[in-house]
Amino acid sequence: MTSTDSDSIDRTLDVRGQDCPIPALEARRYLDEMKSGEVLEVLSTDPLAEMDLQILCDRLGHELIETRIQGGEQSTLIRVNRSRPADAD
Repeated sequence: MTSTDSDSIDRTLDVRGQDCPIPALEARRYLDEMKSGEVLEVLSTDPLAEMDLQILCDRLGHELIETRIQGGEQSTLIRVNRSRPADAD
């Protein structure tokens, strides 16, 4: 997925140096506090974080906009969607 120029970051979660499941658990906590349409940036170094965050988004109905990887660090953008699937809990 690709971002557009209209994707502005509303909050940043820095979980660099923390391994699975912390990036996804912390991202969920942040996402639960955010409003629909807002964008969360997750900074991580865990190689499994991209996959875990995609699963989290699929399960909760949020949109994983993109993940950029540079020098072992990942920046993942997630757009909050409040119309969550029935099995999101």
